[in-house]
Amino acid sequence: MKHRIVVLGAGYAGAYAAGTLARRLSPADTEITVVNAEPEFVQRLRLHQVAAGREIETPRLADVFAGTGVRLRVGRVTALDPSRRVVALADGELPYDTLFYALGSRGADHGVPGAAEHAFDVSARPSALRLRERLDGLGGGACVVVVGDGLTGIETATEIAECRPGLAVSLVARGELGAALSAGARVHLRAACDRLGITVLEHTTVERVEAAGVWCAGGTFVESAATVWTAGFAVDSLAGDGGLAVTDAGRILVDGTMRSLSHPEVFAAGDAAYAIGRNGQPLPMSCASAGFTGRQAVDAIVGRLTGGKVAPTKLSYVGNHISLGQRDGILQMVDGQGRARPKYVGGRKAARIKAGIVWMSLWATRNPTFGLPRRRLGVAPAAASEKAAA
Repeated sequence: MKHRIVVLGAGYAGAYAAGTLARRLSPADTEITVVNAEPEFVQRLRLHQVAAGREIETPRLADVFAGTGVRLRVGRVTALDPSRRVVALADGELPYDTLFYALGSRGADHGVPGAAEHAFDVSARPSALRLRERLDGLGGGACVVVVGDGLTGIETATEIAECRPGLAVSLVARGELGAALSAGARVHLRAACDRLGITVLEHTTVERVEAAGVWCAGGTFVESAATVWTAGFAVDSLAGDGGLAVTDAGRILVDGTMRSLSHPEVFAAGDAAYAIGRNGQPLPMSCASAGFTGRQAVDAIVGRLTGGKVAPTKLSYVGNHISLGQRDGILQMVDGQGRARPKYVGGRKAARIKAGIVWMSLWATRNPTFGLPRRRLGVAPAAASEKAAA
């Protein structure tokens, strides 16, 4: 009986894991199934561009995994039963011996009244397309308010302002704009917002969202024909509901090899994993973190199944790549404690670097079997399952 590996989610972490496991493990010993709610690979790094009106490639997962031996099952996960090693889907159950959990995150409204009902977000393709449709219907001079000045908020506001110059875009920042950036990068960011005509509202907290705008602390009302909520992300409660050890926010607690602390047959990567970096702090939710944790989890699974050594790596977060429309950007490196270094790269060079990172992410997803030869399991599949659970 083959060792059954089930990968939940085919975003950056999940798609990489499924393809890499397929190229590193022999199909004579293993059976790999990836479960995803949508039939296409979504470039989440570019969903703000989708919302702004640009056409972005969405490769079919069936084409991505064609010829790899990976089985694709399109469906939504409804529950986990780790005691039985079963994943419940809307159309049935899927058993596993090893589970790779990479279901990612969604937008978090933090309980702000009206945010769920009236605000748009760019955390998933359907919601980004809804925002795009809304923007298509707005007349010249209509107000668009982006709430949240994290990386997603900054990229969304600048992309909409550049792609749709007839709209009046405002960016609401809880503190100083770009507070986590170096002094020079903050100046560059503010200049970009000025160039694009973006109104920045600093030290402002949104307390309620309505169809016609947002109410801020102190009683200020900001008119908005389309409010975009980018003030954080949250994970689904599936892992915690299924009995896995999770944080208060629902992220899976893992060791240095991305293995669940409570269920050794489960590995997690990406936004859903609570992974501690080299600096002793949890890795931020990001595509870069998905890459680091995904590679570590794959190495751990392959090592345990083939009898190889599993060495945890000291996960590092090296910096942020921020697009400011199509022709401008900021590359901000950070030190070992996650603090911005004084130097940064800005302008077209930073935009080209960011575009290259996005291209490489898509290329790696579309070429999942490029690279290393496959290896046979070190022990029989059933025994390997027992060993992994030990």
